[in-house]
Amino acid sequence: MAGSVPGWRVGARRVTSGSRLTSVRHATARFVPAFVVSLLALVVAALVSAPGASAGPKQARKAQSETEEQGACQARQLPPPPIDTSEEPPPGSPSPEPLPIPDDPVGGPRMGDCGIVKPDDAPAPPGGINAATWVVSDLDSGEVLAAKDPHARERPASLIKNLLAIVVIRELSPDKVVRGTQEDANQEGTKVGIGPGGEYTVDQLLHALVMESGNDAAWALARALGGVDVALDKMNALAKEIGALDTRAATPSGLDGPGMTTSAYDQSLIFRAAMRYEEFADAAARDSMEFPGHDGSGTFQIYNDNGLLEDYEGFLGGKTGFTDDSRHTYVGAAEQDDRRLSVVLLRGERNPDPLSEQGRKLLDYGFELAADDYRPVGQLVDKAPEAQPKQDAGDVEGVRKPVDEASSSTAQADTERSAFGNVGLPLVALAAVAVLVTVGMWLRRRRARIARANRTSA
Repeated sequence: MAGSVPGWRVGARRVTSGSRLTSVRHATARFVPAFVVSLLALVVAALVSAPGASAGPKQARKAQSETEEQGACQARQLPPPPIDTSEEPPPGSPSPEPLPIPDDPVGGPRMGDCGIVKPDDAPAPPGGINAATWVVSDLDSGEVLAAKDPHARERPASLIKNLLAIVVIRELSPDKVVRGTQEDANQEGTKVGIGPGGEYTVDQLLHALVMESGNDAAWALARALGGVDVALDKMNALAKEIGALDTRAATPSGLDGPGMTTSAYDQSLIFRAAMRYEEFADAAARDSMEFPGHDGSGTFQIYNDNGLLEDYEGFLGGKTGFTDDSRHTYVGAAEQDDRRLSVVLLRGERNPDPLSEQGRKLLDYGFELAADDYRPVGQLVDKAPEAQPKQDAGDVEGVRKPVDEASSSTAQADTERSAFGNVGLPLVALAAVAVLVTVGMWLRRRRARIARANRTSA
């Protein structure tokens, strides 16, 4: 018997140890789910408490959807893809990089907005405007009265001739004679009738360029400036000088070419600069003129192709354009009640109305805004932005005033903080306390089971 007692006690101990292990397993099995549930509660609570954690993506999708419905800013840095090969660079030449987008929109903060840009309390623009982007502005003050996607990048078509015209006026004598070539006559698209052997003054070519949008006149004037490459360098330097930073001329005529871009804002800038020159203003307003032929063929009439020239009150002239990639483009200006306004439309269609008629509607709208003295939404600059004085935020409707640095950083923190920041921190602490309580309860039950097991074994 004496020999059996130690064995029994050892056996009993083994049974007790097994019971303890079983008890531990049961307790662990209950503890782990509780622990996991606590952690899940922690994560869910923190995520729910984070501002914008769930609403942010929904708001972003909503804003994106609204933008897509408006068709706004779809061509912010580059125009839509071309439909032909006109913009392919020559073999061995790389495609031009897109022009950089300035950190601060040229012309004021609202010039960087997408969609319709108008004074907050002003009536909506007229219907029937299908141009992708447009600007209505004051030729004298440079105030932008209303716009749509003013800095979205598009193609100018023949509106780029206005930039060429300024270079020509600044650098060539109006009496300088330019001899026509077969290369001039071979230009694609609209031509005024230049031919080899013809002799034309710069003034005659300038009128043909603006009135009848002659691509042959553009080519001849580019030659007179030193060649096409030289002319393009001068045009692009001028664009940068006056602050037209969305604009890059790839051809002097506006035929599509690699890297050609502009914007409705820039074309408003360029047209305003051009209208300061008497030679340009005269050509834009001229209805018709005699133009010399070549090879002894005498003279012939050329006509202005602007549809509003004779039937819009106070019309001052303008320019039309079209290519397959740019679609229809238009600029025009008029004077009424001592206000001279201009309108630019890019990438429009002639359905239901030609762009000149769409321009008519926007000019009417602009004169209504001017008559009711609405505050402007932007400003046409006179020089490149780095040369501009800082604009008074009170001068332009909708300009955002500087924000206090501390409040700005706080606002940024509110929108960008993680799920475990600020508001989530107290919940993290509460969840941690819950976990500690769970652990404490488990340890207490474990000690109680061990004590009961010891009493039973005794």
